[in-house]
Amino acid sequence: MFNSLSGRLFILTTIFVMLAEVLIFVPSIARFREDYLMNRLERAQIASLALLADDMIDRELEAELLENAGVFNVVLRRDEVRQLMLSSALPSPIDATFDMRDASAPVLIRDAIARLAKPENEIIRVIGAPVRDAGLLIEITMETAPLRMAMIDYGVRILILSAVISVMTALLLFLAMRALLLKPIKRVVEQMQNYAAAPEDARRIIVPSAKVTELHEAELALQKMENDLTHALRQKDRLAQLGSAVSKISHDLRNILTSAQLFTDRIEMSEDPTVKRMAPKLVGSITRAVHLCESTLAFGKAEEPSPTLTVLPLHEVIEEVIDSERLAVGDFPLEFESEVPLSMKVRADPEQIYRVFANLIRNARQAIVATGSPGRIVVRGREDEAAWWIEVSDTGPGLPAKALEHLFTPFQGGATKGGAGLGLAISSELVRGHGGTLKMTRTGAEGTSFMICLPKGDGTLGPGLASTSLRDSAA
Repeated sequence: MFNSLSGRLFILTTIFVMLAEVLIFVPSIARFREDYLMNRLERAQIASLALLADDMIDRELEAELLENAGVFNVVLRRDEVRQLMLSSALPSPIDATFDMRDASAPVLIRDAIARLAKPENEIIRVIGAPVRDAGLLIEITMETAPLRMAMIDYGVRILILSAVISVMTALLLFLAMRALLLKPIKRVVEQMQNYAAAPEDARRIIVPSAKVTELHEAELALQKMENDLTHALRQKDRLAQLGSAVSKISHDLRNILTSAQLFTDRIEMSEDPTVKRMAPKLVGSITRAVHLCESTLAFGKAEEPSPTLTVLPLHEVIEEVIDSERLAVGDFPLEFESEVPLSMKVRADPEQIYRVFANLIRNARQAIVATGSPGRIVVRGREDEAAWWIEVSDTGPGLPAKALEHLFTPFQGGATKGGAGLGLAISSELVRGHGGTLKMTRTGAEGTSFMICLPKGDGTLGPGLASTSLRDSAA
């Protein structure tokens, strides 16, 4: 019970109500002490009236009056004359004097707590104002033991009553909270467990029904999350099926390309200058296609293979990609520029880094060609002590909102009609495999830019390195 929300709620409610009762108890016990002392003053005043009525009373009657009043002496001041009305022998000297005429609440509380904390029986003098203006003041002397016992008895009764009130209040509050909050929360938990048993079943998605505003908002958030999760699971299932099909296609395509690779040997033997110039590029393209099919088969089993890092001149990779894209463009007015320094060498996997730039430049080329207007694609490179920075920018129309929403998500971030959205997803994964980052730095009517950061040193980016340099580049 104590580990449940309801049990803890019951205990906390009881504790807080008891705390409130304790805060009430302190002024209550102070008020009880004040009433006790005022009662003794009134009794003493009544006893002194007997002496005013008859100046001569015997000692036995005087002792009886003092005993009934619960005091030792009574002094009454009338007409500026201080007169000892009733008296008896004091068992010990007077230890303290308390004036009840102008005592403030803090003083009364302090004196009450001090009396409870002091078990010794003392003789005290109490000064007060007579009732019905029967004099200027009245003084009595009394012992504190009966006062303390009466205060303890009163305090015990107050604490018992407080405990009963606390338990009853906690029980009522517990029942109310259980009906208003705990049951709806338990229903949400049961629904979550029911949904977790079969998250692909849309019929198990929660239907918000709570009347409490906060719980209703929680149910709405849970409903959205379950809808998104169900959609994601269905998408994942479709991707798994698609991945199986792609693996089979890649397997057969690899065999076809392997056969085509054998025919390139004869092409290289041709004496035609154009054929001689184009043959190496054809061989390279077929070789990359074979490697891509093999990588796809590997991806179907796990992930992209780890890069085999070598130091290579980046400008050669960029020029090779640009040459391939120029062939695809034909006579379309599209300019390709490489501003990568000839001396810039990066540590990367040759095949994987080629695929990264091929995807980025191909996407830019397709976007510009789709507009039918002339354009320009520029690749810039620089390096510092920590990393290499390569920017691919174009003058295309910018990315649509749908593509921005799922920029690096497979099959959802396609920027062109009919595109699968795989290019950026693959490029991002390959760059991450090198310990780097691929970020879009700008997009709009003036064009789009992507920034690649490849780390130096131990192959990892330091905290904040990529984001800081990307902001500098964008600026």
